Amino acid sequence: MDPIMTKAAAAEQVVTARLRSGLTWQEVADALGTPLVWTTAALLGNHPMTADQAAAACTVLGLGDDVAEALRLQPYRVRDEAVLSDPTIYRFSEALAVYGPALKELIHEEFGDGIMSAINFRVDIERRPDPDGDRVVVTLDGKFLDYRW
Repeated sequence: MDPIMTKAAAAEQVVTARLRSGLTWQEVADALGTPLVWTTAALLGNHPMTADQAAAACTVLGLGDDVAEALRLQPYRVRDEAVLSDPTIYRFSEALAVYGPALKELIHEEFGDGIMSAINFRVDIERRPDPDGDRVVVTLDGKFLDYRW
C-alpha cells in the first residue's frame, strides 16, 4: 500500500495544475462554491477539505484521487521561518509588529478583555483603485472571544 501523499506534495501539484490550466484561484473557488482566500489556503494545505470539496477541486484541476486524499488531511498549522522571509508575507508580519499593539488596545477598548478568534474567522482580499497606485485591501474578520473567569 502506498503512503498518503503529503499536503505539501499535493499543494505543489495543485499549483502546477492551476498554472498549466490557466485557471485563476477565483475561478477554482467559484467552481467549488467556496470563499476565495479559504479555498486558496485549503489547496495550499492549510485547511482540511471535505471529501466532496477535494474531489471537486481535483476534477476542476485534473488531479488524481491521491491528491484528493491529501487535501482531506488535517494540516499542521506551524510557523515556517522560510515562508516568513518571503517579502509579501514579511510585510504582514511587519504591519502587525507596528500596528499590533494599537489594534490590541483598540480591541480591548471597544470589546473588553478578550481576543479576536483566528478559528472562527473570515479573510478577504480586494483591489481598490487609487490614483497613487492600486491599494491592497485585506479584511480580517474574527469573532470576539472574551476571557471568562
